[in-house]
Amino acid sequence: MKTPAATDDNSLLLALLKDALTGNTRTYLIYCINPQGLLDVETPSALDLAQRVRGCATKAQTVRWNPKQTERGLREGIMELQTIIMSQRDSDVHSIHKLAEMTQNLQVTYTEPSHVGRSRAMLEVWLMIQQMVKNQSWKKKREESEKIKVKIKSCKSSQSNQQISGGRHADHNNESTETVKYLQEQLRREIEEHLREGRGSAEKVQEKVARIQQLKEALREETLKSGVVPEESQLCLQSQLEYNEAQERRRQLKEDHARLMQEEVVRMEEDLAREQPPTEGPQRELLVLSRERRILVLQMEALRTEAQQAETDLQDQHRRHQTELHCLREESLQVFRVFRQVSEEQRKLSEGRYRSLLLEAVQDAVHLSAQNQQLQADNKQLQKALGEIKDALVVRGDPRADLISQQE
Repeated sequence: MKTPAATDDNSLLLALLKDALTGNTRTYLIYCINPQGLLDVETPSALDLAQRVRGCATKAQTVRWNPKQTERGLREGIMELQTIIMSQRDSDVHSIHKLAEMTQNLQVTYTEPSHVGRSRAMLEVWLMIQQMVKNQSWKKKREESEKIKVKIKSCKSSQSNQQISGGRHADHNNESTETVKYLQEQLRREIEEHLREGRGSAEKVQEKVARIQQLKEALREETLKSGVVPEESQLCLQSQLEYNEAQERRRQLKEDHARLMQEEVVRMEEDLAREQPPTEGPQRELLVLSRERRILVLQMEALRTEAQQAETDLQDQHRRHQTELHCLREESLQVFRVFRQVSEEQRKLSEGRYRSLLLEAVQDAVHLSAQNQQLQADNKQLQKALGEIKDALVVRGDPRADLISQQE
């Protein structure tokens, strides 16, 4: 087959292609118009496009892209972000998204995944970072538990040394009191954290419960060894002690009055026996009545004193019971306030977590819907362009039209 001679149009086309591909500061737009196509549609469109492109200004710039250097920079940035996230106690969402984006860019260096793969990779990285942060927090809790055990052992060893050496009982009590306070504070924090976090995996819940039980057991043992009595027990013991003291006081007062009455009766009998000769008649009866009247007055005074003492003890006991009741009421209200505060914080945290998850799900759904619509539109355009190419090939009688039909 002979090669057709180069016409003026072909020479012009070759010259334009050579000038466009050799490199310069000019921009070329080469548009092929099918003579057998719709001239009234393609020709105005081509002229309009050429008019718009004519006003564009381009600037030549030398770009040397090194994939190894880009990969190295991305890996260094990923390692730096992982270090920053691990150093923080709470994970930063911006840092996690940035880390996912850099990881995705590192993957794009070799392949270009779809949006679903990118979202999946971002979710996997986010879950990995969350798991790393949780593992780090649990490692810290285990370290704190080991510190508590070491401190309890040191307290026990110091207690044995003090019992052997002697003379340091006050220091030991102070140290035991501080240990009890420390254990109470740790137990309170663990319970609040357990209530705040809510439900989790079975392993984590069992570990939390075991840690709380361990703290309770250590607190109970330390309390028994140090002799520290709780506030409620102290109030009960103090109330019982004061009641016993008041009862003993009333009993002693009654015995004193009975002994005084007995002494007065003996004295009256001795006075009557010493009278020589004993008088008879109204004078003796008057003397006996006066002595009996004196004894009755003493008895009434003793009874009045006992009644006043009993009333005073009753008032003190009533006031003491009111104080105890007020303390118990305040303590109960404080416990309920703390429980309500913890419940409110837990509810707010759960609500915020659910809102953020719902917002992310809605955003992902909207983004996926937009991407789906865009892909459908691109697919329609590609199908339209493929149909036009097929029609053009059929009109020309090109055998590649049959190949395209078979591929469809």
